[in-house]
Amino acid sequence: MDPTDIARWQFAITTVYHFLFVPITIGLSAIVAGYEITWLRTRDERWLRLTKFFGRLFLINFALGVVTGIVQEFQFGMNWSDYSRFVGDIFGAPLAVEGLLAFFLESTFLGLWIFGWDRLSPRLHAATMVLTHVGTLFSAYFILAANSWMQHPVGFAYNPETGRAEMNDFAAVLLNKVQLVTFPHVVLSAYMTGAAFVVGVSLWQLRRTREDAAEERRLYRGALRSAAALVLVAGLGVAITGDLQGKVMTEVQPMKMAAAEGLYETQSPADFSILTLGTLDGSRETFAVKVPGLLSYLATGSSQGEVRGIDDLRAEYRSTYGSDPGAAYYSPGDYTPVIPLTYWTFRIMIGLGLAAAAVAGWVLWATRAGRVPRTRLGLGAAIALPLLPLLANSAGWIFTEIGRQPWAVFGLMTVDHAVSPGVSAFEVLTSLIVLTAVYGVLAVVEVRLLLTYIRRGADPLPTPEDDGPGSGSPLADADRPLAVAY
Repeated sequence: MDPTDIARWQFAITTVYHFLFVPITIGLSAIVAGYEITWLRTRDERWLRLTKFFGRLFLINFALGVVTGIVQEFQFGMNWSDYSRFVGDIFGAPLAVEGLLAFFLESTFLGLWIFGWDRLSPRLHAATMVLTHVGTLFSAYFILAANSWMQHPVGFAYNPETGRAEMNDFAAVLLNKVQLVTFPHVVLSAYMTGAAFVVGVSLWQLRRTREDAAEERRLYRGALRSAAALVLVAGLGVAITGDLQGKVMTEVQPMKMAAAEGLYETQSPADFSILTLGTLDGSRETFAVKVPGLLSYLATGSSQGEVRGIDDLRAEYRSTYGSDPGAAYYSPGDYTPVIPLTYWTFRIMIGLGLAAAAVAGWVLWATRAGRVPRTRLGLGAAIALPLLPLLANSAGWIFTEIGRQPWAVFGLMTVDHAVSPGVSAFEVLTSLIVLTAVYGVLAVVEVRLLLTYIRRGADPLPTPEDDGPGSGSPLADADRPLAVAY
């Protein structure tokens, strides 16, 4: 067994698993903040109930996201020490800012939101969730800045004496052209994912609510339709930013775009295939369903634009970087990612995103004028919609990382040169098995907690007849703050 392959699997599993929580956290924090602000402006108590209901689900997801995210940074030192030594001066800076500024910001104000219901004014309490959301955006920005540098290294100089890449322009790292298109694309996809989660939960609750429970139906209907509209708006933004991202990607990583289509020969114009069947080695297509000129438009902005093929790019990379990329996972001098995986993750990402928008549009249509979908299709939509953008996010992340291979840092360091030289296959395999088992347990905990609180539904607000402050019940007064301490 090759330690590099096992280390790659470990990083892939832990990263994709962690990224399941990230978009839901970003999206739900914005939605919960929006619901609380709506309650402040309207004083309609259904928005307060929704704030507390989805706030509880947000906290469960946030806690699991923090736990799974910690593992990522440890892997840099354990399995990828040569990578950390080479890029630590650059890669460490945005990650340090993310930890010291963004994470502290979101965790501090989230704590105030949890325990401040009876201690802060309503406006100040709502502001804590807004700042929590701002913290998640800062966190995403600095982490994506680090990853964008791996895709397109800028703002550095190579020091031959130390063998390290040393940063000389922090602003260039933060304003990397890849970063400027990646950040809005990721954030909008997170809004889409969080909104789809709210739609699924609300549609399920709406279907199970009795017809005579008018207030409950009104509650979940408001959440359902507002979130479905957000899915469509955010989905449009994802499509626009994704188009911009594809053009920048073609400029800085043309091999990734060629691999996304399995395009071996340079073409002008280049078609985009909806489905391609080819030989087992992936070198020649046998059947394809294509849209003429679409790949040229995605890559260059013109339906007649030239898209360079894998063969031409491979020859150029061999001339520029040498005949052996030093990656044991790849044949010498190949410089190409795994074509089938790159091809299909690109299409899965796009297809699932379009499917999520289509389902959200159907939900808006099916719930117009007070209607409630009662068909099996409605139940299927409730189950499937939260998963569609979530899986699209994961496919997009896999495409981004797989399409860069065999490079750990494009043009500077291959994956084989980034792995820790002193780590054995047994050690990496042991940690892989342990982490996978732990993450499996955490998945059960996450799903169990979410389902438990989703089934419980939104708690009713206290009425004047209930025990509360001033009711004469010392026990009720003492317990009141715990009513919203999740």
